Amino acid sequence: MRSHRILFRPVASQLDDVDIALLGLLQEDADRTNVDLARAVGLSPAATLHRVRRLKELGVVRRVTARLDPTLVGLPLQVYVSVTMVRNDPAATRGFVEAVREMPQVISADWVAGETDAMLLVVARDVAELQAVLTRLATRGGQRLTTLLRLEEVKPASPLPLTAAGVAAAGRRAGDRAPRRRGPSPG
Repeated sequence: MRSHRILFRPVASQLDDVDIALLGLLQEDADRTNVDLARAVGLSPAATLHRVRRLKELGVVRRVTARLDPTLVGLPLQVYVSVTMVRNDPAATRGFVEAVREMPQVISADWVAGETDAMLLVVARDVAELQAVLTRLATRGGQRLTTLLRLEEVKPASPLPLTAAGVAAAGRRAGDRAPRRRGPSPG
């Protein structure tokens, strides 16, 4: 059986209302200047910069990136691929994960529960490139590959629905103390 690590880092208890406000603003537009963020949450630019750095160090903010339109940059084929593994042992899993991580065409990959083992989002310039990706997945442990052609985006990846109460409740469920208030609440 493949070993999945479900990690819950109880960071929620370390976040206060200002952190939640900063995270919401960054999710809306990560290109905001530090001065704009500071004005929005009522802190000095130095204090705001410190908080954003802390959120990055804690792993709450994983990465700041630009979201591109695949079609406009020459990747018109976007395909969901569900993968059922040949074997679910550590060596097979490791080989599959290495292959997935090495292929730039695989832009998202998750282990899932249910009839399949993994769900991938693959982009390609043409059918030949897509076929090469599918062949590589099949030779690296994918027994059954089911492809679903993505036709149109209905809802883009959205910000997480953050609220101070929800974050506090998550922290308490993890057995942490209630969040401390750090500074003024956004108003």
